[in-house]
Amino acid sequence: MISNRTNGTAVPMFASFGIFNYRLFWIGALVSNVGGWMFSTAHQWMVLTELTDHSATALGYVTALTFAPMALLAPVAGALTDRFDRRKMLLTTQSLLAVNAFVVWALYASGVMTLGLAFVFATLSGVIQAFDMPARQTFVSEMVPRHLIPNAIGLNSAQFNAARLVGPGVAGLVIAGFGVGPALLINGISFAAVLAGLLLMRPDELLRSPKVRERNAIIGGIRYVAGRPDIIAVMVVVATLSMFGMQFPLTNALMATTEFGKGAGEFGILGSAMAVGTFAAALLAAKRARPRFRTTLLALAGFAVTMALAASAPTYTTYMLLLVPMGLCAITVLTNCNAMVQMTTDPQFRGRALSVYLAVNMGGSPIGSLVLGRVCDVWGARAGLALGAAMTGLVALGVAVWMMRRDGIELRLDRYWPPQLGVRNRAVEEALGIEGTPAEPGAGAHA
Repeated sequence: MISNRTNGTAVPMFASFGIFNYRLFWIGALVSNVGGWMFSTAHQWMVLTELTDHSATALGYVTALTFAPMALLAPVAGALTDRFDRRKMLLTTQSLLAVNAFVVWALYASGVMTLGLAFVFATLSGVIQAFDMPARQTFVSEMVPRHLIPNAIGLNSAQFNAARLVGPGVAGLVIAGFGVGPALLINGISFAAVLAGLLLMRPDELLRSPKVRERNAIIGGIRYVAGRPDIIAVMVVVATLSMFGMQFPLTNALMATTEFGKGAGEFGILGSAMAVGTFAAALLAAKRARPRFRTTLLALAGFAVTMALAASAPTYTTYMLLLVPMGLCAITVLTNCNAMVQMTTDPQFRGRALSVYLAVNMGGSPIGSLVLGRVCDVWGARAGLALGAAMTGLVALGVAVWMMRRDGIELRLDRYWPPQLGVRNRAVEEALGIEGTPAEPGAGAHA
């Protein structure tokens, strides 16, 4: 049996690249995510400038329809992820996403795209992603051994944010030079890379998780998460950041156009500027041997401060530069939270626990996009940023106070899980940076 303990030392930044299957997955995802960020930028620009007259509310609806299915379908998606072969699930979902991308391009290129159709295909994309994301996130634990999970998550985040660094900027240039259509088409073509990576893998080298075939798998997953105070604390942090902080498709578009009077190229540069910070944060996460909850709260507080400064930025350049530390803080929070959920859940519940995490992460976005879209329409983009700063700052302070009042400076999660009296779980302790806490009588390391 593999021990849950880690030695706490930093691992080589690119350690997971030594695994063949992970290399294939990473390269394919990088190419596909560049196309995805180009699509996202082009789609937002299309809705904002061609299908509406700079309507923040309409852009908020598109975002909401894309992410709402994640919240609604999370229990079902998590149960299916724990039941079926995750590689085969990804081949199916990625193929469907490719078809959806080509249809959107064809409708736009033929001149029949409308705001209503944009809403329909945003919803379809959200439904497919509701099943794709839990399978994709938990597939990491089947490609790499447990001690490399934080490293693999960090490298995944690095490739995602490298794509985020390149994609919006390239999309802005393509839109400015050739229009929205080519940017949409490139996204559809880019799915070939991730599908090829999945097909070329060596299935016998995967570390397959146990498959769950119980009748009440959905209810069992919900009960498991409800009984884990550490996961609930993570959910609160992620929900707030998702709802009120990670609304940059909306706020960046409005700041670029209505506040600073910029065009498509400058809008794309804002996405790339933020990706500089997020890419740096992802590389730092890849070197981190274990995630710490106190690091998460400090990063959330830093995000709130920089977002407040961005709300009052006097120039486009100042705003662009502030996006760098905002991106760094945001990804530090998200990579830490993702790793904590994956490393501290029982393998048979991992898909369901992570689907709830993703539901909160992605499902919180529709609520925030609708609220901030309305706020921005009435009071302007700066008011939306100020609201996001206030909410994330309050939650960072509130969770920190709760931790100190409930358990002192160190949050003693080993009281709650696993449920056996007097048994400590080193993975939970190490995930939160708790070292050397006194054991209960008769306690020992839980392997």
